[in-house]
This record gives sequence, structure tokens and C-alpha cells, in this order.
Amino acid sequence: MNQHSTAARLSLDLTACDREPIHIVGSVQPHGFLLALDAAGTIVQASTNAPASAAIGTRLGAAFPELDALVHRYLDGGAIQDGATYLRTVALGSEEARLFYEVAAHRVDDLVVLELEETDDASGNAGLDALTPRLRAFVERLHAAGSVEDLCQLLAEDIRHVTGFDRALVYRFDRDWHGTVLAESGNGVLPSYLDLRFPASDIPAQARELYRRNRLRIIPDAGYRPVPIRPGTTPGGRPLDLSQSVLRSVSPVHVEYMRNMGTMASMSVSILVDGALWGLVSCHNHDPKRVPLQARNACDFLTQIFALQLSAKVRGEQAEQRLALGQVQARLLAYMAEEESFIDGLLNHPDDVLALVNASGAAVVTADRCRLLGSTPPEREVRALYEWLSERGEADDVVATDALSEDFLRAGAIADRASGLLAISISKKYASYVLWFRPEVVRTVKWGGNPVKPAHPDPEGGPDRLHPRKSFEIWKETVKGRSMPWSVPEVEAAKDLRASVLGIVLRRAEELAAMSEELQRSNKELEAFSYSVSHDLRAPFRHIVGYSNLLKNREGANLSDKGRHYVETIIEAAFSAGTLVDNLLTFSQMGRHALNKVSGDLNGLVEEVRRKVLRDVPPDRTVRWEIGPLGRVHADPVMLRLVLENLLSNAVKYTRGREPAVVAVERLPPQDHEAVFVVRDNGVGFDMAYVEKLFGVFQRLHRVEEFEGTGIGLANVRRIVERHGGRTWAEGEPGRGARFYFTLPLREEA
Repeated sequence: MNQHSTAARLSLDLTACDREPIHIVGSVQPHGFLLALDAAGTIVQASTNAPASAAIGTRLGAAFPELDALVHRYLDGGAIQDGATYLRTVALGSEEARLFYEVAAHRVDDLVVLELEETDDASGNAGLDALTPRLRAFVERLHAAGSVEDLCQLLAEDIRHVTGFDRALVYRFDRDWHGTVLAESGNGVLPSYLDLRFPASDIPAQARELYRRNRLRIIPDAGYRPVPIRPGTTPGGRPLDLSQSVLRSVSPVHVEYMRNMGTMASMSVSILVDGALWGLVSCHNHDPKRVPLQARNACDFLTQIFALQLSAKVRGEQAEQRLALGQVQARLLAYMAEEESFIDGLLNHPDDVLALVNASGAAVVTADRCRLLGSTPPEREVRALYEWLSERGEADDVVATDALSEDFLRAGAIADRASGLLAISISKKYASYVLWFRPEVVRTVKWGGNPVKPAHPDPEGGPDRLHPRKSFEIWKETVKGRSMPWSVPEVEAAKDLRASVLGIVLRRAEELAAMSEELQRSNKELEAFSYSVSHDLRAPFRHIVGYSNLLKNREGANLSDKGRHYVETIIEAAFSAGTLVDNLLTFSQMGRHALNKVSGDLNGLVEEVRRKVLRDVPPDRTVRWEIGPLGRVHADPVMLRLVLENLLSNAVKYTRGREPAVVAVERLPPQDHEAVFVVRDNGVGFDMAYVEKLFGVFQRLHRVEEFEGTGIGLANVRRIVERHGGRTWAEGEPGRGARFYFTLPLREEA
């Protein structure tokens, strides 16, 4: 068989093992017998080792009068719970062959299942009475334990004392369901497993679920022969669910696993913390061993007390950590509130940013900025992380992992600084993150046997027959690519910071919205005022020009040279003022008209504007035009024509005196989803120190005596482009020309 088919066969078998229906095995262990009763108290199922009087169809009262009253009290008490309930110890049989049984009961749908285990204790109470002082001392010592490991050691010692097993282990599950032995108590008969780790495949998922639902399980003799239950199905036609059974037969794979470990008896008690399976108390004995039900119940009681104390200790430690991290968070919030930008409040206090989650490095990353704090990967790697997080979408507002390379393969190269990642999204609209990093912590893990080979198939037993691993020798593995895990309070601190940041952003957005509303109102008033004044001033200036021309033409012969000069000055000034008023009127109208965007060829529009501009160019001037392919745009053609008229006429005006004058219009490579255009000339240029004045109203960088104009054209350009969702800027150098740029959104191109 080739390697591929062997691997496929093994994978199939292991999957079959995970799906093994261990709760409906249809048999029990032989140290007791099982009876299933319907609502009328009739025996409907029984294990084949039950007394002959327990025939199917017999009333319980007729077969075992001693049990009938127990069952009625059990039902009258309404006892419906997970796990079997101990009822009492009863004697069955004749005086000459009387046997004592510990009786337990549980419900399965509409059936009552009774399980009876043989015992040597006729009273049923002596065992528990003997354990009471031990239980009291255990509770007192739990309060004095200083750590989780100390708690586990106390539990292992007391449970071994109660049961008399050769070895008792306290076994904790990790996030991948591998188990680590935290504490051990033994007499030396069996080897020590302290600090060893066991793979998740040793306890498959369905077994873990049974451990959660039924806290106690015992196998007195691994060499037992299963006792079948007859008939094989309930009156409802289904196999009897033995999830809560104390006698349930176990998987043959598990029995063989025990033999391979060198143990013939075992008992386990589940450790549940807040309803979740935290770990197990696992007891083993070299030889077969019976433990009475009362003693097992005492172990369950010990374990529940332990779980409560464990939960309290963990909660106490987390509360202390939350308090410490809360103080750091309060400082950060104060810093953010003091700054104009909340991000500066983080960047200016790197120690607190790192202390908030006990990280070694951090980064604040947005689409255009990446600021690093402490020990971090290079910026390009942080950028790659940012892109990866952005692609994950809104489902991951908080990401926490101590094995980043398992999710983001590229992170393997930065494990020394970022094996652990805690990330929060700090914007609901734009991809922005605060990232915290932890370095790799290389450690050696000791396994109880090779975890890579948990089981092997049986070539003779068919595809569903498995043999568990046989070796439990210490197998060491070096674990890399993992950091110290993020604790619950640390992740919560990051979430709280995220909520606070979003709150700050929301509050400032509301403030900006209020300011924006006020500005819009003021702008509308100013636009209305500007429109009114500009409109009303046009007529007086026209009258001044008109009557001055009449005076010049009709009375010119009677005017002196000085008088004619005065009249011409009046005409020129009035004409300039009228032009200024017209431009102001255009500027005020710019925000009043809705955009009518259509798709069009920009080269055609430039050519129209170029011909119009050339009408005002003297014939003796030479202007060389360099117009590249401009493509199509989606814009308001009327307003875009005003943009081009202002830019091209300015280029022609400010190249006066250049031979030849050069005016170029080009389309540049796109930037951030925007089409970029530039109008370039070889004219007088400007000093970049004054570039911010260029697009303001009434702002001029050259004297009016040199170049005519009102100082409104470029303000119109900016306003039109911004209304389209674009940007404007300029570059220049005195005597070496100027370049005026504007953009239009690519997403709106045809």
C-alpha cells in the first residue's frame, strides 16, 4: 500500500473513532446490573446479568418490592438532572443469598433507568461518615492554597486517599484540547506523568461531551466482558442512551489504551468551571479495583468544591489584573481627550500603550500612516498585517492570537517580534487599527508518547478497528511560533479602549457636524449676500462705463488732454470693477447650482476652450500647445469648461514674454482611485512659499500692472473640482513656469 493510501486509511479510521457512538453502546460493565422502567413501573429493558425475577414485562414492585418505594420517592421528588442520583443501599435476594446493592437512578426521555452495584457496606453510610473529616480538612486547605497548581495538588492527594488508587492525576485541557498533567499523587507502583502533555486524540470530542454531561466514570477491571442490554432498543425503537449511566460499557479502544498504559482499573471525575469542561481527575490502578459509589460521590463532591475555589481564584486574579489595566486605560483616555487628534494621545505615551495589554510592541496603522512603538516588525510587514486584517472585514473588530503564523503564514518570518497579535479596529468606516505584538517564546513540551501517532489501524480487524498508541515514553517537542497567550482581562482592556476611541470619534464627529451645519448656514448667507450685491452692482458699473463713453465721444473736443485722461481712467476702473462683480457673481453661483454630470471626452472640451482662449491672443504671439491623450471623464461639462478656461487662460497670460510660450495639458497615472490632470506652462512661475494663497479669493502673487486679473479664477477652479469630489494643488518656481493639478474620482468615470 502506498503512502497516500495509508494516510487516507488512517485519516478515515481516526474520523470513525471520533464518530463512535459511545453513549449508545448497548451494554454495561459486569459489576452491577441495569433495569429500564416505563411510566407504569414495568421493566422494559434489562442487562442480561440481572436477577431472573427481572423479566421483561414484569412490574418492578413484583420483582423487587424493596426498589419500588425508592423509585416512587425518586419520581415524587422531581429529580431530573444530569448525572445519576444515588438513592440508597438495599439488600436483595433470600436470607441465605442476600446481596447488598448501591442503587442509582436517572431519567432517559420517559424511562427511569435503575443501576445497582454490588457493595460490601450494608449500611451505605459508613463510607461517607468516615470521609467527612477528610472533606472538612480539604475545604480548609483549599482556602490556603497559593496557586492553581497548589489547588490541583491538594485535589490529587485527597482523591487518591479516598479511592486508594495507585495514582491520581489532575489533567487540564488547553484551547486545542490537549491535556497537561498539572498535579499528581502516587505510591510509586505506576510511572509518574507529572508535567506531561497528552494529545487531544486520546479523548475524542464525543468523549469530552460525555465527560461534561456525566461527571463520574469508573472501570473497575479493564479485562471485563461487556454485558448486553436486552432488548436492544427501547419501546420507542431507539438504542438506550447511556450518557448518564454509571455502569456504561466503554469503547474497546479505550480498554486497550488502559492496558497499554499498564493499568487495569481507572476512574475519572470531570472538572467543570462555569459549565465548561476545564479538565479531569484521572485515577489509575495497576490491578483491578472497585470503588464504592458513595466514595465516588465523595470524590465528585471534592471536585465540585475544587472547581468553585478554582473559579474564585481565577476570577480574583483577573479582577486584580483588570484593576491594574483599568488605571492604564484611564490615563490613556485622559491623554486622548487632551489632544486635538486622539491618535496623538496614544503616540505620545508609548509606555502606557504597551502596558495596557502587556505587549512588547505596538503600531497605529491607517491607510496613509503607520506609527510604530516599542519592539515591532518592520513597517512593510506591519503594512502586510494591516492589509490582511482589512480583508477579514467587520467580523473581526478584535483579533487575538498567540500563534499568528498559523493564520497568517507570512508572520513566520517575524516570529521573534510578532508571534502574538492583539488588534482592534478603531474606525467603523475606514480600515484603521491599533496592533499589539508579543515575541515568540520557544519552549520544550514533554508528551506522554508521540502525539503525531495517536493510533494505528488494525489490518486484520477491518477499516473501523483501531489500536491506540502503545508507547507512553516521554517524547519531547520544541514548540516555536507561539507567544505568551493574551489573558481575558488584556483582551477586554483592548475592547474597552476600542469602545472609548469610537466614543471619542463619535463625539468629535457630532461636534464637527454641528460646526459644519453652522458653516453651511453661514456660507448660504454669504452666498446670498454676495449674489445680491454682485447682481445689484452690475447695473451701476455699466451706467458709469456707458455715460463715460458718451462724455468722451460727444464732449471729447471740448475736453483737455487731462480731462480725457480722467474719463479714460474712469472707464477702465469701472470696466475692471464690472468684471470683478461678474466674477464674484459666478463664484457665488458656483454652490447654488446642482451638478449635471455626464460622460465625455476631455480632449474635445480642451480643444473648444483652447480655440476660445486663442481669440484674445495677439497675432504676433507664438503659443505652442502640447495636449496629450486625456481620456473620458464623468463631470458637469459647463463647470469643467470653467476650470479649463481659467487654467488655460492663466497659462497663456503668465507666459507673456516667452518665445515660444509653451502650454501643456496631460493626464498622469491615477492616484488613490483618482484621475490626475496637470496644466503646465513655462511662464513666470511663483514662489512655493505662497502656494497656499493661490486658490483663495482675491489672492494675487503678481501686481495688476504686470498681469491683469481679479484673483477669483483659481478660487472658482478649486470650488468646482471639490464639488466633483476631487482635489487641486500647484507647484512652481519663479521664472521657470508653473504646474496646476486637479483630480476627478475614477469611480465615476464612464
